[in-house]
Amino acid sequence: MADDRPILMFDSGVGGLSVLGPTRELLPQASYVYVADNGGFPYGTKTEAEIAARVPALLGRLVERYRPRLVVIACNTASTIALAAVRAALDLPVVGTVPAIKPAAEQSKNRVIGVLGTDATVRQPYVDDLSARFAADCTVLRHGSARLVELAEAKLRGEATDREEYRAVLAGLTDQAGGERMDIAVLACTHFPLVADELAAAAPHPIAFVDGGPGIARRVAYLTQGQEWPAHPIGQAIFTAPVDLPDAFVDELARRGLPSVATL
Repeated sequence: MADDRPILMFDSGVGGLSVLGPTRELLPQASYVYVADNGGFPYGTKTEAEIAARVPALLGRLVERYRPRLVVIACNTASTIALAAVRAALDLPVVGTVPAIKPAAEQSKNRVIGVLGTDATVRQPYVDDLSARFAADCTVLRHGSARLVELAEAKLRGEATDREEYRAVLAGLTDQAGGERMDIAVLACTHFPLVADELAAAAPHPIAFVDGGPGIARRVAYLTQGQEWPAHPIGQAIFTAPVDLPDAFVDELARRGLPSVATL
């Protein structure tokens, strides 16, 4: 029998589209509800207490409304702060987003890696733990950038962005001691893979970028293996507050498998 339950993906904005893409590649037969919490955007400049209070309550409402088979918190900041509370509150699988420090350390030849995320993410003890477990023999540089989140959102709206702004963001890593030897950087915010090409073009020396999107997609595929799927998959983008979307943004959402747009 067909199973119409969607996969629900949640982020503060459009960053989770970098997770939706590889997931749809593995599971094109699934329906997706993508929720952008523009009413709470941006998360990276909020306190841990604000995020810990908002995310579980909002996801509880979303699960009640959309009855998904699985939830993906496609947001590093929300995952590092609220994942445990969400899992405790919801009676269904919840997949979080983990900074890709392990694969970065495995790939780095110079043993200097960067972690580029939001301010809220890069200061989390969780990042300390991942670095100690998987990159103990590496120098791990960190930088938080709220501006890069805004640049990614602007790009998806079809707005032009300035290469010098990306160069300034990367300087937060490369200008640190050892930064000239950094050969790989973790994009520890799901917004950032959306501007990976711009970051690479602005880098002062060759830097590879890794993110957790493909790994999350594989985890979702594993957790849903053997399940039935809808006869007619759908894709919806839901915003938590009223938003005036330019045509270019609506077209981009449709191109990414989300032709239906609504407000919660």
